[in-house]
Amino acid sequence: MINNIGKVTIYVNNQEEAKDFWINKMNFIIKLEQPMGPNMKWLEVAPSEESFTTFVIYEKRLMLAQNPKANVAHPNIILSTNNIDATYDQMKSNGINVGEIMNMPYGKMFKFQDQDNNEYLVREDK
Repeated sequence: MINNIGKVTIYVNNQEEAKDFWINKMNFIIKLEQPMGPNMKWLEVAPSEESFTTFVIYEKRLMLAQNPKANVAHPNIILSTNNIDATYDQMKSNGINVGEIMNMPYGKMFKFQDQDNNEYLVREDK
């Protein structure tokens, strides 16, 4: 059966802008980047080299050209950290649009937006 969540595709307006966001602001690394044909490339990013799960960064227009019925809406993604305050401060200092830290009965979390204003959550896991 299923052992891991392998890849989550994030459809973006501009792959290079998204690459810059995830690498330079979120401090992710490139796990795989290779051509897929003319004017297309496969791009996977992750928090670290050891991470099994990656985000596949793919342009919306290219996906819709391949499959006009594709759902390129943004998925609901929750990222994990073991130090919410340090993560919040680092993301804010990197110029990322972050919301306030929320203290919920099940843990602390905050929202942030990427270069296309898609929203994500960061949750503290202890």
